[in-house]
Amino acid sequence: MVKLIVTKRGSAHGRMSGGKSAAVKTQRVQGEHGTKKITMVETSAKTFSNDLAYVFGQNVSKARRANKHVTGKTDRVPAKA
Repeated sequence: MVKLIVTKRGSAHGRMSGGKSAAVKTQRVQGEHGTKKITMVETSAKTFSNDLAYVFGQNVSKARRANKHVTGKTDRVPAKA
């Protein structure tokens, strides 16, 4: 028989909680098409999984902001021209 345990998740919004740790580094890099912000995760850190979740969340936020700017909605892929 399986025992079912129901608990609340770490965040009130159902998102992964956690903040930027010392193992997450951010750099601005100048390229051909302008300045880009690059976020790097140290793979040997003890908090690698939390750091990776943090960086993934940042990327999702950036993509949603870009979609909102282009289409007016956060969860829709822009149509190809």
